[in-house]
Amino acid sequence: MPEVRIFGIRHHGPGSARSLRAALDDFRPDCLLIEGPPDADALIPLVADPAMAPPVALLVYRADRPQTCAFFPFAAFSPEWVAMRHGLDHGATLRFIDLPHAIQLADGFETRGEAPESETAPAGLDAPASDDASEAPSLALRRDPLGELAEVAGFPDGERWWDAFVESRAGEDGDVFAAIQEAMTALREGAETAPGQDADGDVFREEAREAHMRTCLRKAAREGFARIAVICGAWHAPALARHDAKGQVGLDAATLKGLPRTKVAAAWAPWSYERLATASGYRAGVLSPEWYDTLWNHEGRVAARWLARAAALLRAEDLDASPASVIEAARLAEALAGFRGRARPSLDDLHEAAQATLCFADPAPMALIRRKLVIGERLGATPPDSPGTPVEADFAATCKSLRLKPEAVAGDLVLDLRKENDLARSHFLNRLHLIGIPWGRRQQARGRGTFKEAWFLSWQPEWVVDLVAASADGGTVAEAAASRVRRRAHEATRVAELSGLIGTLLDADLAGAGEDVIRALNDRAAVSADVFDLMEALPPLAELARYGSVRSSDTEPVLGVVRGLVPRAAAGLTAACQSLDDDAASAAKARIVGVHAAISLLEEPDLKAVWQEALRGLADQSHVHGRVVGRAVRLLLDDRALDAEQAGDRLRLALSRASGTMAAAAWIEGFLEESGTALIHGGTLLAVIDEWLAGLDGTLFAELLPLLRRTFATILQGERRAIGEALNRHGTGVSEGEGSGRILNAERAARVLPVLRLLLAPVENETTEDTP
Repeated sequence: MPEVRIFGIRHHGPGSARSLRAALDDFRPDCLLIEGPPDADALIPLVADPAMAPPVALLVYRADRPQTCAFFPFAAFSPEWVAMRHGLDHGATLRFIDLPHAIQLADGFETRGEAPESETAPAGLDAPASDDASEAPSLALRRDPLGELAEVAGFPDGERWWDAFVESRAGEDGDVFAAIQEAMTALREGAETAPGQDADGDVFREEAREAHMRTCLRKAAREGFARIAVICGAWHAPALARHDAKGQVGLDAATLKGLPRTKVAAAWAPWSYERLATASGYRAGVLSPEWYDTLWNHEGRVAARWLARAAALLRAEDLDASPASVIEAARLAEALAGFRGRARPSLDDLHEAAQATLCFADPAPMALIRRKLVIGERLGATPPDSPGTPVEADFAATCKSLRLKPEAVAGDLVLDLRKENDLARSHFLNRLHLIGIPWGRRQQARGRGTFKEAWFLSWQPEWVVDLVAASADGGTVAEAAASRVRRRAHEATRVAELSGLIGTLLDADLAGAGEDVIRALNDRAAVSADVFDLMEALPPLAELARYGSVRSSDTEPVLGVVRGLVPRAAAGLTAACQSLDDDAASAAKARIVGVHAAISLLEEPDLKAVWQEALRGLADQSHVHGRVVGRAVRLLLDDRALDAEQAGDRLRLALSRASGTMAAAAWIEGFLEESGTALIHGGTLLAVIDEWLAGLDGTLFAELLPLLRRTFATILQGERRAIGEALNRHGTGVSEGEGSGRILNAERAARVLPVLRLLLAPVENETTEDTP
């Protein structure tokens, strides 16, 4: 019988990795069975390639549905990575032994149970160490076993307890694995007897994975290996130790019998410390990847090195961080560690010491230190000839066909959207934006013509990781972008959010996703009681419906949405504008102006008639905020839906003493704000306003003057000058000519009559004798 040793580790733990390296050097196994996807066994030899630089990740995905996939990240301090490097360096046989993802990603696998709430393994100690992007159900955690140990030991959470006793400890004691297995055995015994456990859902998934790992272990034992090392998540170590228990073979066979399978593919991909961190949402992530990297590579003087790097970062930002401050920080960190009973400073000790001595209690510099030295910005690399992810391959092929080269050198790019290749470039750059890769930044195009589009291109190397991550949403850039937009549409709570998404889809030429978003928008609008939300959605949609054809995009569906939204907004306009305070009235007025401009842009008589009818109803309201009513009258006057006399009647009524001083001022503000044209060319209205203002008593005039000054301040300076000149030249007399609406100075006109008689008399004498 071969000698079998099981090493329970924490994924991405430098202390586990260091102890494992020492244990493997001592044990010298000829077979290493590593927790990981067997679907990627053929890619293990690439770990020894000089061009392979962690952090990297294995991606396993369905060949027919690339977005159904799982990522398996590795850092230099990941125990699995250390095991693979050890096996390759010593010529041992290497195998992944987790349940194949050809099974886990297959349709029907997740329906083996009802997926009840269940107790799960502690984060980072369970398997797989994957960022699973498959369609597995999300389960609520009911118990945190490590958290219970941490609470007893006086730690705030299980992560810090494990870090203090395993990852951050000094030495390479291989016996730690026996202690880990003993602790996990005790924790599993408590978990397995807890209420609510059954063999359904996620519990079945874990049992199937452990059954497959035991099966692989027994298979290796039969193949004649002398020393077999098993590297697995610490939580599963007790379960794998039962591989040769009586009756276990039959139980495992029964568990694995009849499981569905599908065709999968695998690839290596670059990864980053940012995505390796817990903050990214990665289930098996660590709080501080860069700190763990420091622990792994510089164990001897980790505190001094970390603080020296922190000081260098601060000096690079022109902040004071002298060597003396570093020395004081190191002494303080050592003192804090001793006070807390630690053999050497932890990250918490260093954090407090740096904040006190290097940052002078200022949290802003600490944010830089956290980003650079706690989370980290390290980016991995894979060999050029290694299999790539689907989205990476599509990106490379598209760049080649469009003659775009990702490079750090920034440059401008002006596109002519009438040209097929330039239009395709625009679509491609907009799709990249949707998956979080802003390779191009839109700029204002010089020259005339809406067919021009200007971009500023600047490629960042870390976006390779975003390309890899986009494989979770589709097999191509277009599919991933469409999937992201559909998800945003599903999460959107307002119609206005969905209208903005439609614009991005037209820019990116994602017609299929556009149909889904339009359908979602119509469904949301049909049940929405928020009229202002509908109104906010209309201006961008109207602009798209009018000008979207520049990109050769079909805008008829967008116009259909607008035709559906306008009647809904018009029907609820008056009710929505009731009981508004000043701020809400100002916002409502802005929305009304935006919708009015949008409908005017479309030039559809039916829509305009519906909207004008709604404005008429609003203009006759006596209990709506004056700013809203005044603007409604102004818009109707501009459209000639009201003549000057009708508008004047409403103005006199609104400015009467019975309306109240504040209401009158609000009405004037709504009517005149940012618009002096009506006063310059509408003489009757100017006369009415001047007459009302001149008739105010001193007290009311003093009260209203600041409000009126604020209103007139929104009128352009040239228009204000023209209004003043008109009043100065003509006074406020109103011509009695039929409907003329012009201001007439009779005295000035009388001076011209004699000259006109002299000029016209000879002509008139020839035609009539009645000339005066």
